[in-house]
Amino acid sequence: MKAGFLGVGNMGLPMAGKILDAGHELAVYDVREEAMRPLLERQARRAASPKELADTCEIVFVSLPTLKILRDVVLAPGGLIDGKEMKLLVNTCTVGVPMIKEVEAAMKARGIGVVDCPISGGPAGAQAGTLAVMVSGAPELIERMRPLVSKWGKTFVVAGDEPGAAQVLKLTNNIMFAVNLVLTAEAMVMGTKGGVRPEVLMEAINAGSGRNAAMAMVMPNAVLPRTFDFGCPLHILMKDVDLAVELGEELGVPMWVCQAARLVYKHAMFQGRADTDISRMVEIVENGADFRIPQVNG
Repeated sequence: MKAGFLGVGNMGLPMAGKILDAGHELAVYDVREEAMRPLLERQARRAASPKELADTCEIVFVSLPTLKILRDVVLAPGGLIDGKEMKLLVNTCTVGVPMIKEVEAAMKARGIGVVDCPISGGPAGAQAGTLAVMVSGAPELIERMRPLVSKWGKTFVVAGDEPGAAQVLKLTNNIMFAVNLVLTAEAMVMGTKGGVRPEVLMEAINAGSGRNAAMAMVMPNAVLPRTFDFGCPLHILMKDVDLAVELGEELGVPMWVCQAARLVYKHAMFQGRADTDISRMVEIVENGADFRIPQVNG
């Protein structure tokens, strides 16, 4: 099966690489030549446009940062929807239920199936092949795409038959991560300013009831060494927080804690931090506390 991959950034590049690792033929497209280069060096084929990708590939994966970009490259004239060969679109982006329903309806009118396939685990998980893969869509379509993502991670969860179900699952995951990131930043500044060494806090909390992904991954790998290179810009997580809160409100769910965390992220955005790494959220707390978490190397 000829596969294509559109968008090979921090997440798309390693995920596309895992498709090559699994032995599949792959064509790629990205607006940045340098982003495609590692895959082209591994004998992936370069497509000149989204339409050319869909003209030559039966199944196309997309990994894109915003709803607008997804709509432009998938649904606009000259986008994937105008391709002659594509029969299945696999969306790995977190874009919310309404966007997926819009894409599915447009694709269905052209005889093209859609599998919603958001992932979790960050760039490190994509590189290591330890992503959590969340899918929804028609069972026969899921089985068609499943072999191509076999090396993305061992966790492959089917959320339901409707493409939007996986978006609900992913947004539930991401709002939990976003809230945990803010509270972990506050707690770590509190603990270290109170006199406990950061490595001691890490050891105890990661073995106790306070353990969470921010404490287990972001703090030791990006905050304590002061490298701030977790690999996700703030505006991406801000998008996910907005989508999750909107979903909760639409469903009539009180989102009190999520809204409080959202305000912290909005504050960071207003400070001009949209393109900074999410691990730098700790700096907002440090600035407010007039204290910096001591650096820990190794």
